[in-house]
Parts: sequence; C-alpha cells; structure tokens
Amino acid sequence: MKKTSKAPNSDPDRDTMRGHYDVSGCVRGVTAARYAQGSNLVLVDPEVVDLFPDGPLVNEALKALAALIRSRRGGG
Repeated sequence: MKKTSKAPNSDPDRDTMRGHYDVSGCVRGVTAARYAQGSNLVLVDPEVVDLFPDGPLVNEALKALAALIRSRRGGG
C-alpha cells in the first residue's frame, strides 16, 4: 500500500498573498452594499446570446418588451 502525502498547496487557509501587496489601510466590505444596490446580474441563455451580446442590447430589448406589456395592461 502506498502512502499518500498531502500536497503542500492544498490548505485552503494558507496565505497566498504576495509580499509586495500592502492592504494594511483597506477596509473589508466597504463598497459591498453600494455595489449590491447598483448590480443585477442575469445569465443569458446560449440560444439568445447571439442576439443580445451585451448589457445595452439586453436593456433595449427589455424596455421595448416592458412598453408592450404596459400598453396591453393599460398601465401607461
């Protein structure tokens, strides 16, 4: 039976940050709330990604669809 040795890089808690980065003045999570307010990520299916390859095209299509839905509902 062979001995299995644990690889030295397999510890997930090992510090992997390089020494030349100085993060001593940073505050963890300081922009998280602001980022979450302005972000809404959506995964576009592969079948339609060729029609909507970027955010502005997706928004344009959704605005047109929203206008159509509102006009059918009578909700202006």
